[in-house]
Amino acid sequence: SHTINFLVGLRSHTVWEKTPVKLLCTVSGYPTPIVKWYKNDIVIDPLSVPGKYKIENKYGVHGLIISRYELTHAVAINSEGKVVSKATVCVRSKFLLSCPLYPLVKLEVFLLESFGVTFGNEGESLTLVANMVVVPDLPNLPPEVMWYRDDILLKPSRWVEMSVGGGTAKLTFPHLNKDDEGLYTLRIWTKDGTTEHSAYLFVKDAPPTVNGAPGAPMDVTVSDANKEYVLVSWKPPNTTNEPLITGYFVDRRKSGTNDWVQCNATPVKVCKLPVHGLSEGASYHFRVRAVNSAGISLPSRMSTGVTAADVESDIQGRAPPLCVTLPGPPTDVHASEINQTYIVLSWNPPSPRGQATVWYLIEKVCDSNFWQRVNTGVQIRSPRCPIFDLEDKKAYRFRVISVNKHGPGQPSEPTALLQKADPYGKLVFPSAPGQVMASRNTKTSAFVHWEPPKNPNNLIGYYVDCCVVGSKVWTPCNHRPYKHTRFVVHGLTAGDTYLFRVQAVNAYGLSEESQVSAPLFVDAALAAPSAPYGIALLSCDGSSMTVAWKCPKRTGGSRITSYYLDKREADSVNWKEVSPSPATKRVYKVSKQCLYTFKVQAANLAGVGLPSEPSRPFACEAWTMPQPGPAYDLSFWEVRDDSLLLQWKAPVYVGASPVTGYFVEMAKKGSPDFVVVNTEAVNRCYLKVTGLETGAWYVFKVYAVNVSGKGKDSDVSEAVCAKTLQGTKGLVSGVDEETGDIFLSFEAPEISELSEFIWSKSYKEITDSSRVKVSTVGRRSRLTLLNPEKEDLGLYSVAVTEADGASASHTVTEEELKKLFELSYNIRNPIVPLKTELNYEILEKGHVRFWLQAQKISSAVSYRFIINDKEVTRAEGHKISHDASTGIIQMTVEHFTRANEGTYTLQIHDGKAKSQSSLVLVGDVFKVVLKEAEFQRKEHIRKQVGGVGDLRESKIASSEKMRIGGTCEMAWMQICEPTDREKGHYSIEIHDGKNAHIRTFDLSGQGKSKLSAFTKMPLFCVDRGRVVGGLPDVVTIMEYKTLSLTCTVWGDPKPEVTWFKNEQEVVSDDHNQISFESGKFASLTIKSVTVDDSGKYSINVRNKYGGEFVEITVSVYKQGEQIPEPKLGQMSRSSAAPKPAAPPSTKPQTPTPSMKSPTPTQPHSVKSPTPTPPPSMRSPPPAPKSPTPPRSAKSPTPPQVYEVPNSH
Repeated sequence: SHTINFLVGLRSHTVWEKTPVKLLCTVSGYPTPIVKWYKNDIVIDPLSVPGKYKIENKYGVHGLIISRYELTHAVAINSEGKVVSKATVCVRSKFLLSCPLYPLVKLEVFLLESFGVTFGNEGESLTLVANMVVVPDLPNLPPEVMWYRDDILLKPSRWVEMSVGGGTAKLTFPHLNKDDEGLYTLRIWTKDGTTEHSAYLFVKDAPPTVNGAPGAPMDVTVSDANKEYVLVSWKPPNTTNEPLITGYFVDRRKSGTNDWVQCNATPVKVCKLPVHGLSEGASYHFRVRAVNSAGISLPSRMSTGVTAADVESDIQGRAPPLCVTLPGPPTDVHASEINQTYIVLSWNPPSPRGQATVWYLIEKVCDSNFWQRVNTGVQIRSPRCPIFDLEDKKAYRFRVISVNKHGPGQPSEPTALLQKADPYGKLVFPSAPGQVMASRNTKTSAFVHWEPPKNPNNLIGYYVDCCVVGSKVWTPCNHRPYKHTRFVVHGLTAGDTYLFRVQAVNAYGLSEESQVSAPLFVDAALAAPSAPYGIALLSCDGSSMTVAWKCPKRTGGSRITSYYLDKREADSVNWKEVSPSPATKRVYKVSKQCLYTFKVQAANLAGVGLPSEPSRPFACEAWTMPQPGPAYDLSFWEVRDDSLLLQWKAPVYVGASPVTGYFVEMAKKGSPDFVVVNTEAVNRCYLKVTGLETGAWYVFKVYAVNVSGKGKDSDVSEAVCAKTLQGTKGLVSGVDEETGDIFLSFEAPEISELSEFIWSKSYKEITDSSRVKVSTVGRRSRLTLLNPEKEDLGLYSVAVTEADGASASHTVTEEELKKLFELSYNIRNPIVPLKTELNYEILEKGHVRFWLQAQKISSAVSYRFIINDKEVTRAEGHKISHDASTGIIQMTVEHFTRANEGTYTLQIHDGKAKSQSSLVLVGDVFKVVLKEAEFQRKEHIRKQVGGVGDLRESKIASSEKMRIGGTCEMAWMQICEPTDREKGHYSIEIHDGKNAHIRTFDLSGQGKSKLSAFTKMPLFCVDRGRVVGGLPDVVTIMEYKTLSLTCTVWGDPKPEVTWFKNEQEVVSDDHNQISFESGKFASLTIKSVTVDDSGKYSINVRNKYGGEFVEITVSVYKQGEQIPEPKLGQMSRSSAAPKPAAPPSTKPQTPTPSMKSPTPTQPHSVKSPTPTPPPSMRSPPPAPKSPTPPRSAKSPTPPQVYEVPNSH
């Protein structure tokens, strides 16, 4: 072998622009040297810019063909060392050569509209644009433009593209990453030095592949590169709502390939990793992925290419090799880095080392004197190496041996005891930052600063998070660690109140969160107001003038407290105060007739703002014309894409007669052609203008008319664009889910601290607080209707001051109010929804089980069974239980006798919701149940003595196999898991006191009926008339109001409905109006109630199958009296039935709801319920009904109370 030498070195070249150049060199050495080309100390990768570079190697002559460049050098490396040859390529422009004045040209550059604070997402493309004026504007001589990120000069690359020309400078990001986040500065050389513009670019995380996965790491860099390994480091992502990061995976890719290879088998917890096992001379790219309990992040942006080769400091400075055979021992073996994962050993190469190639062996020793090889099978050629696979809490000594082809040399001196450990002990992470303070900056940004952590521990930067007060969701404000202790948070919503917190970042991760800042209302910083404008003359009587002006467009973040009005005569240049004190009215008197000009200044807490532009001269001459003066204060609200609302104030001077109406004219901005908007005069000071062109700008003016004709035109309004304000929401109606209050609600897109929500009806501000209540929290305002009635119907609107015209309107119609009433009633009187009404089932032993199934009940449900108005407890021979999972509530009567005849009621309370269901077992219905219970009891006794006969030829007893049950309206028998033995003919006998009714079913398998695994036979079913819901138990109402008792009824056929008061039938007249709509909505309306209308009202709902009687207690109190305390009424008791009214003529059919329910799991002593079959088969009509039911049952609707509050 022999050393490397450049036989022919590189030669510098000077070439014309756009012409290629070829650099050549010849290298000698053995082993064959590896030649790499560099430009500006960066290795040249022909694949990075296809077509720009071409590398050749022919017979030891190495060549590089390039189009143009400034400085290029070649490096030749083999095992004996490294040599460098450099050359400069100078590119000249033909244009500059032909322009001898170029060195003397000085450009003036004026920046116009430039890029502002910008938000982007990872993976998107984005361009920052700055417009400018260049003087002189030479097409082939653009100004020199430089772009900086965080004060670091940027160069064109695959990640950023730069262009300048045509009056613009552009910086384009083809593929955004969080690496691109930062403060960007455009700096341009000008005649007087430089001009520049800066703005921040925020880059948000791309959507994760798995919900909850972390964001991608960033700023992946490669350092400490040598032929054995490289050190990869990166910055951790911010985590706000995601699980904490548990580690990172590092991937590598060889240049020129597309295959990524994972470097570490298990996640590494520190933000750096030595990657070894690389191929010497190969170029690599690296990327990193973060890991947490939810998943793995998207990969980071890949690093720049790096070559696995000895760095120049390892080769240069070596002494000439001595003629020795074996190399000497390495020296100064020490740990250059220690952490929880690995230890990096470093040493000095041996001296003398000889002429042969040298590599190294590393050995370690722990508790014994036996040295163990670390790098078995791997030749280490670099004087640095990371040592992995070390046990925790164990100390090691290391030594290094130099080896060449002749054999190993002497080992180095052992190191001191080394152990994996946190370099900062327990303080691996930085401590939390100190106090966080936030202050106003602009309407959408805030200035946040904080105290640095007491223990920075190699701090990388900070992450800032924000949270809207009232929300628990924290949002990252920056996505790349920020180095300073002050930060401007952008992208906030004006009018919201925010909290801020900060975390410190180092290579080990994020610190604990700092303490939360004080709440900050986001609004512009306090400043003096802008100038008023639009000074107009409204009236003049010859001795005084009334002038008006418009408020400043910017109040400066503080309420305007006063105005200062100055005047001057038209032929004077001296301004005089109208009054030494601030103006509170827009009227003042003058002592002589002349022309006056005015100007106005506004003042707030920050001081006095700039004066307005001087008004045109106004002549102080009395107005005597009979027509009205001008309208004024034209303003725009509810601006949408195709419409807007124009409002104005009535003229101060009305003329000889009252104003009879107004006309509005409009024109497009810049056009003198005004057209009349309304063909007929409007008698109000507002007009909804429709049919506008989206995005077009319009101006308006208004004039009043009276019997004398057209009045003066108002001043032309300022221009308005027909475009919906971003984030605008409409005015919506709704019902409070907790209280049941009916309300209108509006959310403004943004507000200021001075903003007020002005609610109006028919665009007149609502001042009567007896009918409505306004509540405002942040950007949301609610108008609650305290006692909605017909007079509350109409057009409602809301306008927000100091909020760029945020406003909306909504018309409350009678139909909508009715729906809101229904929702309100359901919320205030919630019902436990039932799957089935109260049913009975006859069990073996003669026990009778009463049960009901609700759709859903909680574990805290309470209930009670009532028999004949007496509550039943578990200690009276009744077993009572419930199952919250199935919604079943049941009671089992163990000894059913004649004393059990009556009405069975189950009342349920679950939170605020109530419900009840009744079952009437009286008369013939009770006799059937009692007879069956006695039979089952006797059958049980008989079974204890002897066997049971053929079920198909004898009376059937209720058992686990065959269950018998029913309700007051139907009876059923259920055969569970039928077999061939159950085939046959079945019949049921029903006695009504006079006749016996028999129904027969063929289950022999020969008829239409088929046996199934769960056979149900409906034997008797009717749909009696009943009240479904809607009626309260008690109504308390003030006299002279209207009372409406409305309920929903059903039955098949359609029931008859009769209303009673104190057991006397109510006849429909002007005072009492009775209606029955669609066969299911029954109502009694009493107009202008008096004390005489107090009493007990009831409704009787019946058809041929039976009915229901429901009572309501009405209490009327006089105006001014205290509202009596309402008391929930008891269940309706049986009462003598008055004569029913004649049935209505129409008979619409009301469908009967299904009563089907599953069979739940019951305690061992109670049988499971039997599902009720659908009422698809009906029995013959029963005997003619009596006018009054033998016993009345309470409606399923729970007890409810109406209170009608006092109103004015």
